[in-house]
Amino acid sequence: MPFTSIENLEKVAQNRYEAIIVASLRARQLNTKRLAKLAAIIEAGGEVEFDMDARKITMVALKDLMDGKVKFNRADTE
Repeated sequence: MPFTSIENLEKVAQNRYEAIIVASLRARQLNTKRLAKLAAIIEAGGEVEFDMDARKITMVALKDLMDGKVKFNRADTE
């Protein structure tokens, strides 16, 4: 997966920090889904075949953010 530059992250959100926070929340969401699938396989006795994605979750989350797959709302703090 190609490197994502800071300038590209700033195009998606107001600033790079906001983009990283959104990507980290997406990474947690992806990790939770992955762990739930793994737990279901273990409970089934390991009989079910599971295709574990070898990519790093953080990079998948950043790519999802850059591709527009992640939607977020800003909480206006005034």
